[in-house]
This record gives sequence, C-alpha cells and structure tokens, in this order.
Amino acid sequence: MNSTRNPATGELLPDETSMDAVTLRVGDLEKMTGFYGSAIALEPIEERARGREVHRVLGRGGVPLVRLVHTPDLPLAAPGSAGLFHTAFLFDDAATLAATVYRTAQDGRARFTGSSDHLVSEAFYFTDPEGNGIELYTDRSRDLWRHVDGEVQMDTVYLDPNEYLRAHLTQDGFDRVFTEPGRVGHVHLQVGDIAPARRFYVEALGFAPSFTGIPTALFASAGGYHHHVAMNTWNSAGAGPRAASLGLGEVALAVPDRAALDALTDRLRRASVSFDDDGRTVTANDPWGTRVTVTIGGTGVDELLTR
Repeated sequence: MNSTRNPATGELLPDETSMDAVTLRVGDLEKMTGFYGSAIALEPIEERARGREVHRVLGRGGVPLVRLVHTPDLPLAAPGSAGLFHTAFLFDDAATLAATVYRTAQDGRARFTGSSDHLVSEAFYFTDPEGNGIELYTDRSRDLWRHVDGEVQMDTVYLDPNEYLRAHLTQDGFDRVFTEPGRVGHVHLQVGDIAPARRFYVEALGFAPSFTGIPTALFASAGGYHHHVAMNTWNSAGAGPRAASLGLGEVALAVPDRAALDALTDRLRRASVSFDDDGRTVTANDPWGTRVTVTIGGTGVDELLTR
C-alpha cells in the first residue's frame, strides 16, 4: 500500500474499490451512441427520458460502462476548464486491445492523439466526436511493476501503434471484443490546482497516492493499483468551478460494503465536505464541482437512469 495511513482505521478506500460507469453529457446522442458502439463495442442497454434529457446507458455483457445524458442546450466545455482529461477503458489482453484500437482508428469520428508505454501499461489515446478524451489500455503484470519509496514507477515512452497492431491484431481479438466484459480502469481529470485535488481525492475520498513524481499531476489508487484516478493541471492550471457544459457529468466508484461508505462519510465530515447518503450511494462534489458517487457493489442500470 502506497501510504503510511492504516486501512484498518478507515482512512483508505478498500483494496476492492474499482471504477464504475462514467457519465458524459452529450449534444448529439445518436452520433455518440454510434461512435461508442462502432469503436469500443458498447451496446445500448436501456434509456429513459427525464424532462428534456434522455439518459442512455451503454455497456457490454449487460454491464454498464458509460451513461450518455442528452443535454443539447449545453455548450462545449470552455478551453482550460476543469473536467475530463480522459476515460480509460481497460482490456484483458493485447489482442482485444489491438482490435479495439484498430476499430477506433478506422472510425472517422475519432481523432488519434498518441500512444505510450507507461511501464505499468500500454495505452492508446483518442478523442470522441465531442472532444472527450479516451484511453484504451492493457496492464502489464503487477510483478513487472517497479516501486521506489513506496510509489509505482511510471513513464511516457513512445509506443509505435503500427508495430503494436502488426504484433497483436488477430481475428480472435476481433471476435472477442464484443463478448468479453469491459471495464473502466481509471479516470483522469483536469483540475485547477493539485493541492485541493489531493485534499479531496486522497484525504477525503480515501485514495492513496500512487505516483507523485510530476509536480503538475497526481496519481492515486486503491489496493496498490497504478491509478484509479489522476488529476493534472496541464491544460487547466488555475481553473475555477466548472460551468454547466457538455462533457464529464459524473465520476463513479464501486466499494464492497456499507462499512466502506461509513468510513467514507467519516472522512468527508472531517474534511468538511458536504455529501448525500441514501444508504447505498454517497455523493459529493470535488472542488471544481465534478460530481463523484460511491456505490456499494457498483451502479445498476436502473440506478443510473434515475440518479
């Protein structure tokens, strides 16, 4: 564990914590649904109208991964504002990652923005049709991760996308993209300042810092993962509270039991962070107004459509 805090005291999120479905507010529901279906093999599961909004849940194998909220009256997020840097979708192996990268690159609605070997993972980056960042990645085995002074070592080393596809693209990978369950591995955020981000995501929410080697970024996780959340100021230094806009609507986490929520609410109170608690889900806003929800066992489709 990359922290001197004791998990038994409730100062950290449980090791079993994972990311849950990400919510995006979108201007063109059909275009965004088509993109996530074609590129990342996410299928519409269910939708519901709520006033002028339409909430549509996409996923794979019945597991929700993305909620698209059709909010056509909202503008695009202003350049330099806090919000989403990227949503990272985690794949189990190189073959399914390569197949998805190829599908996404072939979709004319996506823009390829780079690829990197991060030592702990191999990753490919795109933006969706409305400018939301996407990472597609696979992890290296944990026994290959290096740690120095309790922190996992990460880097950004060029990864040749064409060589990767030549090495790993197979028919089997294409076939399994639609059948294997998907996962949101982590979410990377744009914030205005690292210090308040640390106070919220580490001290109040309960993630442990996992990599702090970059002054303009913070990586944090549960259970010794390389990161479940990251925050940077690369494009957003000094940003204030978010205005209503398209883009990130909600970051969501899943925890194993009510005891984890009780420990969370204790931390939020000590940090003077206001929150809502309905017994199964705790909701709070980070310093820039990004909504964060923490739910026992993860959020089901009906819950996503009603909150």
